[in-house]
Amino acid sequence: MEINKETTIGEILEVAPEKAEILLEIGMHCLGCPASQMETLEEACNVHGIDVEEVIEKLNA
Repeated sequence: MEINKETTIGEILEVAPEKAEILLEIGMHCLGCPASQMETLEEACNVHGIDVEEVIEKLNA
């Protein structure tokens, strides 16, 4: 799965649950929140003040 800005947090966790560790390391501690499941990666990064392009690079590495 190629992760991009439009990929939801829920999709990432469903398809590649091991990526949760990366998201937690960069400060996204709300992964269990029901609202976060429908949030795109870009939306989540904006809320947390994180550069979405850097996150995409880490998740796809």
